[in-house]
Amino acid sequence: MKKWGFLICIILIGYTLTQSPAALSGNKEMPIVILDTDEKYAGYREVASQDTKQRIHKGNLVLVNSEHPIHQEGVRSDIVHVADEEDLLRGYGLLDHRLMLSREVAERFQEMVEAAAEDDVRYFLMSSGYRDFEKQDELYRQKGSDYALPAGYSEHNLGLSLDVGSSLASMSEAPEGAWLEKNAWRYGFILRYPKDKVKVTGIQYEPWHFRYVGMPHSAVMAKNHMVLEEYLEMLKEKKDVTVDLDGETYHIHYYHVLKDTKIYLPEKDSYDISGDNMEGVIVTVKKR
Repeated sequence: MKKWGFLICIILIGYTLTQSPAALSGNKEMPIVILDTDEKYAGYREVASQDTKQRIHKGNLVLVNSEHPIHQEGVRSDIVHVADEEDLLRGYGLLDHRLMLSREVAERFQEMVEAAAEDDVRYFLMSSGYRDFEKQDELYRQKGSDYALPAGYSEHNLGLSLDVGSSLASMSEAPEGAWLEKNAWRYGFILRYPKDKVKVTGIQYEPWHFRYVGMPHSAVMAKNHMVLEEYLEMLKEKKDVTVDLDGETYHIHYYHVLKDTKIYLPEKDSYDISGDNMEGVIVTVKKR
C-alpha cells in the first residue's frame, strides 16, 4: 500500500451545461459556473454553526483515507443484510450472504445493474460491502497492509462502498467492469481508485471498488476526471458552484466550518448536507 500523496489536477470551464446525461459520455468537460455572490442566498435561512459542526464527519462526501479516519457518526444508519432484503436482490449475485450495505446504496446499485442488463451486461457479483471496525481489524491483521486498511481507515466501514465482481472474468477484463467505469456516475457512483490516480489516492488501482457519492457530484467528478480528494479541494477553493444537468439545476455550497461561520439552507428547495470529514460542510441544493 503506497503512502497517500496529494496531486490536484482540475480542469474547469465556465458555462452552463445543457446536455442530457447521455451526451455527457463525450470529451467535453463538465461545465461549472460560479454563483453570483449578491444573489446566491436569496430564499435561504441562516443556521447556527454549532449545529453544522456535528455534520462534518458524516454524509455521502466524507473523505476516508490514511489521514482522515471515519468517525462513528459517519457510519450509515440504514445498514442492512442484503440477502434478507428480497426487493434488493435483482440483477446480480452475492458472493457472501452475510454481506451488509447501506440500503440506499444497495437500491442505487440494483438500479444500475438493471440498466446494464438493458445493454446485455448482466453477470454482476457483489463481493463485499459494509464492514464494522471489528471485522476490518480482523481482516487487516490476517491479510496485512498490502490487502486491507486498518479499522476506521477503510471506506468499507462507512456503508457507502462496495466491491463488485463479474462471473465472467476479473473486473479489469470483464464487460461488467468496462460498463461500470463508463456509466456508474449516472447512478451516483464513482470508481474510487482509478489506475492513473494512485499518487492522489495513495491506493493502487482497484477496478472493483465503487463508492456512492450521489448526483450531481458523481457527474462532475466523471466529466472532470477527478477523484474525491480533488473534487473536495475544488469545492473548498471555489466555495459556490452551479451545475445544470439534464434540465436540473444544482447549487453546491462549501462552508469552512469555523467558530463564527454562517451556514445557509434553502427555505423551499430540496437539499442535502454532507461533511468532508476534514473541516468543511457541503450543502447541495436542487432548484425547483
